[in-house]
Amino acid sequence: MFRAVLRLSSSGVRSVVKARPAYSAPLVSRSYSHGKVETDEEFDARWVTYFSKPDIDAWELKKGMNTLIGYDLVPEAKILDSALRACRRLDDLASAIRILEAVKDKSGPHKDIYPYLIQELGPTLAELGISTPEQLGIDKL
Repeated sequence: MFRAVLRLSSSGVRSVVKARPAYSAPLVSRSYSHGKVETDEEFDARWVTYFSKPDIDAWELKKGMNTLIGYDLVPEAKILDSALRACRRLDDLASAIRILEAVKDKSGPHKDIYPYLIQELGPTLAELGISTPEQLGIDKL
């Protein structure tokens, strides 16, 4: 009986102590992005075209703005101009003000971005009759 235990224990120890082969799998580098990189001008044109659709509805406007705000960037003035004109076509003042608030929030600690965008959008805001959150006093809430 002790021989069987000794034989099992010695073979068990050998399997634990047995050296493993010293090789490693080659590292494989994979590039998953096969599409072409979109330039800034193409990006801007894509979003201006999206918001300039004559048959855009409120859901598409909100979906587009949520997607756009989700990117790691502050949208260009021409994209915002197109989005504000879409709000006017839909007669949706609340969405227009939300867009301006989102841009202000997206500007973050860079305090010079939001005033620049308001300056660039000034003629459009005046033409469409859209007040900024600061003019409405809702930025102090």
